[in-house]
Amino acid sequence: MADQINTTNTPEKSGGNGIAFVVGILVVVVGILAYVIYGGSSGSDGGDINVTVEGAADAVEGAVTPE
Repeated sequence: MADQINTTNTPEKSGGNGIAFVVGILVVVVGILAYVIYGGSSGSDGGDINVTVEGAADAVEGAVTPE
């Protein structure tokens, strides 16, 4: 009678290096986006904003009553 040999192949389990690498890349990308959106320089213009409201002069003239 021939000897019977049973073999089982168990797949090797990785330590999750692929997921850690992807998560690391996502953290770097989010950090760069946060810097650009919230911490980026405002440029050399100093952030001056000019707003013009059409028809505001007529409303102010009617609201002020000289005494």
